[in-house]
Amino acid sequence: MKLSKWHQELDQFIEIKSTFLMEGNIYDMQTYPTKTAEDAIRWDLMFLDNYVYHYLKDAGYVNVIFYNHIDGFYNEFNRDELEQFCIIAKLSKSSIKDNSIKVEMCQAADIIRSVNQNREQLNAIVLMMASRYVLSADNVSENERDFYTKIMMSGLKKTQISTEGGFKNNLIFIVCEKSNDIPVWLYLDNPMVKVLKINEPDKATRELFINTQIKFFTGDKEYPAEDLEKYKEDFVELTDGFKNLELNALKLLCKKQNIAIENIKDAIHLYKYGIKENPWAELPPEIFVDAEQVIKKRVKGQDRAVSQVLDIIKRAATNMAGLQHSSASKPKGILFFAGPTGTGKTELAKTIAEMLFGDENTCIRFDMSEYQQGHSDQKLLGAPPGYVGYEAGGQLTNAIKEKPFSILLFDEIEKAHPSIFDKFLQILEDGRMTDGRGETVYFSECIIIFTSNLGIYDQDEFGNRVLNVDPKMEYEELSEKIITSIENYFKLQLGRPEILNRIGENFVIFDFIREDVAQMILDSQLNKIIDNLEKQKNIKMDISETAKNYLVKAAFGNLENGGRGIGNIVEKDFINPLSRYLFDNKVQSGSRIKVNEIVVENSIISLECEVE
Repeated sequence: MKLSKWHQELDQFIEIKSTFLMEGNIYDMQTYPTKTAEDAIRWDLMFLDNYVYHYLKDAGYVNVIFYNHIDGFYNEFNRDELEQFCIIAKLSKSSIKDNSIKVEMCQAADIIRSVNQNREQLNAIVLMMASRYVLSADNVSENERDFYTKIMMSGLKKTQISTEGGFKNNLIFIVCEKSNDIPVWLYLDNPMVKVLKINEPDKATRELFINTQIKFFTGDKEYPAEDLEKYKEDFVELTDGFKNLELNALKLLCKKQNIAIENIKDAIHLYKYGIKENPWAELPPEIFVDAEQVIKKRVKGQDRAVSQVLDIIKRAATNMAGLQHSSASKPKGILFFAGPTGTGKTELAKTIAEMLFGDENTCIRFDMSEYQQGHSDQKLLGAPPGYVGYEAGGQLTNAIKEKPFSILLFDEIEKAHPSIFDKFLQILEDGRMTDGRGETVYFSECIIIFTSNLGIYDQDEFGNRVLNVDPKMEYEELSEKIITSIENYFKLQLGRPEILNRIGENFVIFDFIREDVAQMILDSQLNKIIDNLEKQKNIKMDISETAKNYLVKAAFGNLENGGRGIGNIVEKDFINPLSRYLFDNKVQSGSRIKVNEIVVENSIISLECEVE
């Protein structure tokens, strides 16, 4: 295994720079290369302060002292060094209380300057938790400004000490979460400062972890070499994005739950979602036998769309989604529903949710028209620390934490602010996202569906909105026009072709509601009215062919609005006048009513009925 990039940079610059600013994954454990008595390398997991301490001691530094604004100066690894620090800083040893020297910040900066200017012993001061020293790096108080100015002055006037290995510098390390937590003038264009970015564990680090800890997972059981390599590969692939602390926690979880290495996928699943049961693994194959017919009962006239969606769902259910990719953490499936309004896009998503997870409420819908502002990504993922609403978290991240096995439906995606697409890119690619509170949220067990009305309308040369497709078109022509419009939107208007690459060929184009389908939808809605009237009011109802023909004609004239348009017509032309008739004529429970005709007079729609 190679040393981490930041460790290599430290090796290169330790004799050149006097101040190192460490940012990024600072609270995680790091793998330190410890030399053994046999002159071999043993990779030990340790926290960053311990790592820096070992590094500097191996580099010949006599005193390594840590500081934070709560405890003051301390060294929990060797008290003798703290006492030696007192001598150099001309402090009384009695100032050491509870293994630390508590001082005010400005006094601490004076002490650091004094110690750094000594030429007798190599010293290094490590400022831990430096992100917490100021309330705002852009608006520091006078006291805070003086502290950092003195630290800057100490670093600019570096002190070199002659050692057996040549001249070396007294050093200052500033450990913070992000470099912009520190006043930017401290390090920007400062020739004596080197910024070190500490990244999360890469693939090589995860491979090292499982190789060195494999006995912990296997115990005394022997495995064929080929099988063991496969389990290791699964571990490395499925823990992408894990910190070293999380890898170690996963190891302890396996021990507590007695999960063997061959079931490492279950252990990772348990760690991510807190439950052993995986609804995807428990899906009975028989639910797909009649799935197409079951879906078609709810989503009418979209045979091509239903067939295409079922293929993708079956791919997800058999765990074959993303086999061509290196990452196993991508979402189970990605779909882009496009087509005319009212054609069943949302209904199909709900139907899939009920079929897979037994409850259509596992279809979590986000109306993207509510996310049109520049700060809308905070609404979805949570505000960063210090901002209003930080404690509440994000709507999307909260929802997926509560229901990790779900259908995520992003309705009318074209209405979202462009900044949100940056977040979607990460979710579609990595299958995870860090929310505003710093918690990792996983999307690898959900299906993501985008819906859009792109391509239905276009603009003419005068900028007027005109229909791009209409019900008279054949499906093939309609599909081609809609997909072309979607591609033009993402490539030309939005300038984000990478979104199309993440969606791939998973565009599902919904057809207009044709006349035969409109007839089916109308019949279905009228039958529901008849059934509900009998259940709720104990009134039986018959509808004549004449009345039905009136509704059919009205529905056929409004096909561009889809099934929703048919529902609106039924409500306006049938339910409203029916309610008026029942009320005005005091139709009692136990009656039977026959609707003979629907009449329009002076723009008022009424029913001609017989009551028995």
